[in-house]
Amino acid sequence: MAENSERHHPLAAAGNRWQRFWNRGGWWRAVLAVVLYLAVYEGLGWLNARTLASGITADGVFATPRGVILGIALPIIVMGLLTLVFVRTLGWGREIFARQPLPGRGWMWIAVVLLLVPIVIRLIATNWSSYSVSVVFAVLFLGLCIGFTEELIARGVAVDLLRRGHHTERTVALLSSLLFGLMHASNAIGGTALPVVAVTVVYTFGAGMMFYLSMRITGSIIPAMLLHAATDPTTILATGGIDTSAATAGDAGLIGFAGIFNLVYPVLALLVLFFIKGRVSNQAAENDQTGGTA
Repeated sequence: MAENSERHHPLAAAGNRWQRFWNRGGWWRAVLAVVLYLAVYEGLGWLNARTLASGITADGVFATPRGVILGIALPIIVMGLLTLVFVRTLGWGREIFARQPLPGRGWMWIAVVLLLVPIVIRLIATNWSSYSVSVVFAVLFLGLCIGFTEELIARGVAVDLLRRGHHTERTVALLSSLLFGLMHASNAIGGTALPVVAVTVVYTFGAGMMFYLSMRITGSIIPAMLLHAATDPTTILATGGIDTSAATAGDAGLIGFAGIFNLVYPVLALLVLFFIKGRVSNQAAENDQTGGTA
């Protein structure tokens, strides 16, 4: 089937006021969902830092499994569960985790390859002897939490809202990736320098497009979650984010080569926009409301 053909997207007219509000979709509801997500996440982080994670310093957060789990993973775990509850209250669970309504094209496999290559490089370049087994597993668990939660809001909720708003798939890809990138602007709240935040936003916009393409070509959000789940922990382990002794660990040349992909992603993201076509149509649901046929 050609990529620019349309598939019908089910838009439920029934349900309570909460469901009807979100079922209408649209770009501003996608923005609203992400803003609400960030507001709750930052609130959880603030509360966690003053309760369960009190005493865990920024320098020591990756030094022990406790630092990783309580210092970083816990708010993300809670946000993942809350986002899943949000999805379930709308009845979107099956839709988000089902097969993608539009097929991918062969060229989209390049996104999967470009995501896997730096992951493999970082795995090779990491000096594993610098870390305890428990810390490594804690960081890998953190990656799973990040992959599930961030993909659920960005490639799940945001994409679904944009599709429900009748946007073309090119717009869906662009806006969902922009929202994903801007989500990371919240790093400035934690004191990260603005130039670093700006670079992170640009990189995550590009990475977001790669995750979107991987979802399209595989037909499921699960591979995007797994690729995302492998990206963050391998970066932390390879670049020495766990303890100071790891700062010079591994092969610096290989790690530097993997870093080149941080520039490749946003450039490629802008280029592939010209090749993304199609639209998920709500016409079938609208016909059902009026008694017509698709």
